[in-house]
Amino acid sequence: MLAAEGLVELLPNRGAIALSLTEADVLNTFEVMAGLESLSGELAAQRITDTELAEIQAMQFEMMAAYTRRDLSGYYTLNARIHNAISAAAKNPVLGTVYNQVNARLQALRFRSNQDGEKWKRALKEHERMIEALAARDAAGMRDVLLVHLRNKRDVVLEQLREAQAQRGAA
Repeated sequence: MLAAEGLVELLPNRGAIALSLTEADVLNTFEVMAGLESLSGELAAQRITDTELAEIQAMQFEMMAAYTRRDLSGYYTLNARIHNAISAAAKNPVLGTVYNQVNARLQALRFRSNQDGEKWKRALKEHERMIEALAARDAAGMRDVLLVHLRNKRDVVLEQLREAQAQRGAA
């Protein structure tokens, strides 16, 4: 299953190895993910129920508490749950399946992107804007904030990838 999702390479008689994403892989994957998340957010803003919105707002509150405690692991878990709940609120199972497949390629990279304090703070502000757009049922606003959010994540991940490559080159 991991091989089918492009997360590992199966080597005959040797097992599986995790694939490392190149800069081009990161750019291409985030480009697709931005489209998927923005569409998901747009549809969610149009289709979300009051119950779903309340659940996402509660997770957002918990995520803000994790941020305050500097609990990156807890924050990340809640962040992923919020994004998954937004995807589910879009009520499009085909979109949800493709979203999950592409998102699997980015999970570890998205986690590491919040390790910088200022970038983490910016991501939290973007999440606040997402919740506001959902509550207002503002489909265009939700689409736009998710595009910005994914673009910012992409830029942080690329910066980290380039730094890691420079460090390996210096070693």
